Amino acid sequence: MNTSSGERAFAGPIPQLYERYLVPMIFDGYAQDITRRVAALAPSSVLEIAAGTGAVTRHLAAQLPAGTSIVSTDLSQPMLEHAMSLGTSRPVTWRQADAMKLPFADGAFDAVVCQFGAMFFPDKAVAFSEAYRVLRPGGTFLFNVWDRIEDNEFADCVTQAMATLFPADPPRFMVKVPHGYYDQAQIRGALAAGGFTGAITFDTMAMQSLGESPRSVAVAYCQGTPMRAELEARDAGILEKATDVAASAIEDRFGPGGITGKIQAHVVVATR
Repeated sequence: MNTSSGERAFAGPIPQLYERYLVPMIFDGYAQDITRRVAALAPSSVLEIAAGTGAVTRHLAAQLPAGTSIVSTDLSQPMLEHAMSLGTSRPVTWRQADAMKLPFADGAFDAVVCQFGAMFFPDKAVAFSEAYRVLRPGGTFLFNVWDRIEDNEFADCVTQAMATLFPADPPRFMVKVPHGYYDQAQIRGALAAGGFTGAITFDTMAMQSLGESPRSVAVAYCQGTPMRAELEARDAGILEKATDVAASAIEDRFGPGGITGKIQAHVVVATR
C-alpha cells in the first residue's frame, strides 16, 4: 500500500496478523506464480514495490540466481520491518519507498514486480509511469490485482457479515480498494497513460483459499487488514464482536474446521 494513510493502516498489530493469516491463506499461491513468471525472464536486477511482509521477496530470493540483485520496497515501515525480521534465503536490499516517487535511476531494473499493491496507488498512472521509468528498455512490469469481490468468497462473506452490524454505514474497504480495481480496460488505460503502450497481457487465475477455521478467516479480514480501522472508527469496542459475527457467517456458508473458498485475480504483464 502506497499512501500516507496506507502507511498508518498497515501498522500496530496488522503486520503480524497479515503474515500469520493472510499470507498463507490468499497471498502465497499468487506469490509463487508471479515469482515463476519473473524467473522465466532471467533478469539481472529486480525491483519489488509494495512488498508488504515479503511474501514475494522470499520466493524471489529462493528462486532467482544469487547474481540477480533484488531490491524490495514498501511505503509502510512497520510492514517492511516485519518482512526484514522474517529474513530471506540470501541477501536482498530492503528500502522504504513510495511507488508514486521511486528513489531509483532511470532504467535501473530489468523487471519490476508488485503483488496486490496497485489497487492502493492514489494515482495509478503516476505509479505506473514510475515503474516504466526505472525499467530498462525491453524490461517487464509484472503485477497482480484481485478480481471483483464476488469472485473472492471469503472476502465477500465477511463484507456481507459486516453489513449486518452497520446496515446504515457498512464498511466498504474490501469492495472499494482490494477488490475495486479489476476492470481490464481501466487498467490498460492507466498503463498506457504511464507509458506502457506495447504488449500488455492479462491472465485471470482462480485458486482455492484454505482457511484453518472460520475463526482464522474472520481474524484475518477483521483484524489483519485496514478494514480493522473502518470497524474501530464506527465503534472503538466492536472488533471482537465483529470477528465473532464474521466467523459465524463463514461457518454458516463454508462449514466448520478447515475450509476452502474461491479466490481470483488478474496477473498483468507489461513490456517497456
